[in-house]
Amino acid sequence: MTMPPLFAGGESVQDAYLPLALATLFPGDGLSLLCSLPDRSVRLLLTSPPYNVGKAYERRSSLDAYLEAFVPLIRETLRVLVLGGSVCWQVGSYVNAGEVVPLDLLFYPLFRSAGLTLRNRVVWSREGGLHASRRFSGRHEAVLWFTLGDDYLFNLDAVRVPQKYPGKRAYKGAKLGEYSGHPGGKNPSDVWDIPAVGANHPERTGHPAQFPVELPERFVLSLTNPGDLVVDPFLGSGTTACAALLHGRRAAGAEILPGYRDLARRRMTEALHGVLRVRESGTAVADPQDSPGRGERAPGETGPLF
Repeated sequence: MTMPPLFAGGESVQDAYLPLALATLFPGDGLSLLCSLPDRSVRLLLTSPPYNVGKAYERRSSLDAYLEAFVPLIRETLRVLVLGGSVCWQVGSYVNAGEVVPLDLLFYPLFRSAGLTLRNRVVWSREGGLHASRRFSGRHEAVLWFTLGDDYLFNLDAVRVPQKYPGKRAYKGAKLGEYSGHPGGKNPSDVWDIPAVGANHPERTGHPAQFPVELPERFVLSLTNPGDLVVDPFLGSGTTACAALLHGRRAAGAEILPGYRDLARRRMTEALHGVLRVRESGTAVADPQDSPGRGERAPGETGPLF
């Protein structure tokens, strides 16, 4: 993988945003990070916010209060996003007293009223998850892809996937006998089958809500160019930043918990130096004995790993 020339601070992860820094890990909340960024400086904001389910990094509240807390962050997102830039908002469901509330349905009007346009609702088929006994076990989450304006960046050729029938030829018309599929592959659908980071996944760190590098990677490649700034205001284990850094983009993220910051810093540093272990697309998930980091927890985290 070819990396662009190192920016200032390119060999290390910075604590505060610098325009020329390749990697920034802000020790605080995501809104504070966004407030420190210049106008029209972010090509892609890609994140997975807390789901209001009572994890160690969030405080459970009413749904109305939960959604209201995101309004200032969305306002700042509109300020820092470049024209033609994108927001990818990955969420699951909120479950209360057995009732399932799909959070993407609640977030959509917040972003739409802010002036963003929905381009895709990507369904992430994640295979693993918690088992249910009185409903079907949930095995998918959603990513809402919004853009600021209609003249937006979309690098389809960077994310094409193999044709289902690569040797198929046109059977009639002016192109009779010619290959009918694009030589570079087909456009991925809006349903992505990507294994979740469970206990036997090679990227496993112990963070309770870690998503695989392959999920943000496809958005990074299709919605940004090398050198663009990718921001995650809820960085967690650092996956979004790692996907950006592995492909020559700049990355900035915020994390409030010191233990998870340490974890994200380590992974971002490994990505900067090209040694981060990732599951390559299409390969099998590693055997549990071969998975590094199994059993790790951020300081102060308790409870079983999944």
